[in-house]
Amino acid sequence: IKVLPESYSADPDRLRRFEQEARAAGRLNHPNVMAIYDVGTHDGAPYVVAELLEGGTLREKLAAGPVPSRKAIDYALQIARGLGAAHEKGIVHRDLKPENVFVTNDGRVKILDFGLAKLTRPETSSPTEAPTETRGTEPGSVFGTVGYMSPEQVRGQAADARSDIFAFGAILYELLSGSRAFRGNSSADVMSAILKDEPAPLVETGHNIPAPLERLVSHCLEKGVEERFQSARDIAYDLEALSGLSPSTAGAPRGVPGRAPRKLPVAAAVAAAAVAAVAGLVAGRATKPDQSSAPAFHQLTFRRGSIGSARFAPDGQSIVYSAKWDGAPAQLFLKRPEAGDSLALNLPPAEILAISRSGEMNLALSCASTHYGACAGTLAQVPMTGGAPHEIREKVQEADWAPDGSAMALVRDVAAGAQLEFPPDKVLYKTVGHISFARISPKGDRIAFFDHPARIDDGGTVAVVDLSGQKTTIARPFASAQGLAWSPDGREVWFTAASHFLARELFAVSLAGKLRSIAAVPGNLTLRDISKSGRVLVTHDLERTSAHAIGTGEAENRDLSWLNWTLTIDLSEDGKILLLEEEGGESYMVGLRPADGSPIVRLSPGGAGGLSYDGKWALVAPDPRKPDVIVPTGPGQAMPLAASNVQRLTSVSWFPDGKRILFTGVEPGRRPRLYVRDIPSGLPRPVTPEGFLAPGMTRIVSPDNRFALGVSSEDGSTWVFPIDGGQARRIEAVDPKRERPIRWTEDGRGIYAREWRVLPFQIFRVDLASGARVPWKRIAPSDSAGAEDSPLVRLSADGSVCAYSLFRKLSALYIVDGLR
Repeated sequence: IKVLPESYSADPDRLRRFEQEARAAGRLNHPNVMAIYDVGTHDGAPYVVAELLEGGTLREKLAAGPVPSRKAIDYALQIARGLGAAHEKGIVHRDLKPENVFVTNDGRVKILDFGLAKLTRPETSSPTEAPTETRGTEPGSVFGTVGYMSPEQVRGQAADARSDIFAFGAILYELLSGSRAFRGNSSADVMSAILKDEPAPLVETGHNIPAPLERLVSHCLEKGVEERFQSARDIAYDLEALSGLSPSTAGAPRGVPGRAPRKLPVAAAVAAAAVAAVAGLVAGRATKPDQSSAPAFHQLTFRRGSIGSARFAPDGQSIVYSAKWDGAPAQLFLKRPEAGDSLALNLPPAEILAISRSGEMNLALSCASTHYGACAGTLAQVPMTGGAPHEIREKVQEADWAPDGSAMALVRDVAAGAQLEFPPDKVLYKTVGHISFARISPKGDRIAFFDHPARIDDGGTVAVVDLSGQKTTIARPFASAQGLAWSPDGREVWFTAASHFLARELFAVSLAGKLRSIAAVPGNLTLRDISKSGRVLVTHDLERTSAHAIGTGEAENRDLSWLNWTLTIDLSEDGKILLLEEEGGESYMVGLRPADGSPIVRLSPGGAGGLSYDGKWALVAPDPRKPDVIVPTGPGQAMPLAASNVQRLTSVSWFPDGKRILFTGVEPGRRPRLYVRDIPSGLPRPVTPEGFLAPGMTRIVSPDNRFALGVSSEDGSTWVFPIDGGQARRIEAVDPKRERPIRWTEDGRGIYAREWRVLPFQIFRVDLASGARVPWKRIAPSDSAGAEDSPLVRLSADGSVCAYSLFRKLSALYIVDGLR
């Protein structure tokens, strides 16, 4: 029984709010939250009746030093589950700290004072634990114990569930290291550290802490609320994977990665290109069902190329899909399962976005890639019975029909990210990342979608938003997430995603967040649609990126690939050596390969940054937890760069004098910009305003070391920036909608620019003084089937050799019956 100070009864409003919060916490029936049985007053004193716990707080556990990783993960997982349960009921703790986390004698974790911390007065034990408190809960009030407060709490801003996540990260950091994440000689010093400083890397503590666990802690402790984990449930999913516990013993949903579910054999081949692998085709189940109920895969397409989108027609049998067959431009096709061939529709190039129950098709005309796995175009409508498309809106990525066909949900690509609208122009959700595969539920009361925090890849979470704009994340982050649809009864969202590289499988998740695995195959699955009868439409996609080089006068491209995901990071000035990064296999690798096709030389583990002008040095990132390293391409000693709070986002450009590098980077809570730093010890210095990038370039510094090329993230325009300060100048001769710069010319009087996101593509030489453009080289893949994009293009100094990466996707369309 906890009796509160008499001062509570003297303030009726405070007493009322206390009882309201206490009763809300009492409704939290969760094993990791201290149960509250009764709330009342006795002789004017408020009291709370809670369950009796035997054990000690985390603060007492920490008195003996850091906790082993295995035990810390166990404690953290239980805390995350308790937080997730409370947050789902709209209850935020706002004073989470080791003193408020109790461990019972049998190892169960209980969060104390949930919902009460913002009203009760914690005891003060040291200057750095001194709480700050006001009476209200409005923005501007400051709550929480100083060492575990989030940046927004320190600033007196409104706290939400993500503030608890920050405190959770500080607790987990302390469990693993034995030290506070943020320290100082006074409360003011600690607050300053929370706002400005990053905790010392956990790897420096000398304890054996798994790298994924360190990344999880760092993600919790991001300064910006949008950059942190967005829900405690997401954290719990990641911790379950780290714990090594089976879902049954860990209390996790069925099918959560971390346990390999038993698989059910499937009797159909998945793709002609993967015949040898089809023997391992499996459909995942948590228990072994009757073999007679095995799902049946029916292949519908057999041509060579890539499929962009596909949807069932209202009859649940006919299918409309878009494809680029045999290197031809994208075209829409109509397919009946019983028919041998697909019927080409007499419509402009487009992606199929949705089909209403009356047969009205939503199309994205001239769809241009915006992010990996996504594109935006002009929204148009046309009946399946025929006619010309009626154009409606521009820059639309998704457009799904409500069940009754009366309204649409739109995803639009905007300058600052992407926004989900329903109905059109009413924004339900907005992000600085991007949104994909938005689908309205069968009841029309929710919209499910992939929420991608970054614009550079397809990693993300599954989220739903209701018609009031309340967003909930229901599935943890995945490394790749493409393909989503509602189950016919609306109880689950089915989706295809991968925890690791190029291995998307089919999952289902309930609105409560219960995740299960449905089917997995060699390669990538992409869910396209689910019919009312439960038939599932998927594509099986074989994807790879290859490296190529071609010289002036040569007719054939040389394939210089390494494994299955080779990126051409840089090309030496003389065009003789390629710096390659391999993202396939089990880990990232960096290598050097002669352009004549001689064997590759493995240089370092990790990711590649760029070659120096003389070719003697390369920048690599051998460990994402540590600073970049300058490594010799021949004999010599590696030189680590000094640590800084600027994260490098793209390849680097060396200065011709070899003394400095320039790169696209970002500071916590800021937008990307170009930075320059000395080698090896200088700290980054901004060169451009925020919002400028160097996408796909490694020779962005002019030959005289004075200027840098930058591309606006807002409109794609190309600019020249004086490195030591001065007036920037826009290059009008480069079309921001269609072209991107590659590098400076050898004499520094012009630049090379390429056509952007098209194949084949033309390279131009642009004179900066006159704006004159001269066609320089046309690059066309020798095999164009399935060739989607060339993300990285490199030229030698004189333009005589071109090296580039080529992304290729080969798809086959399937109907699957019997999936449950």
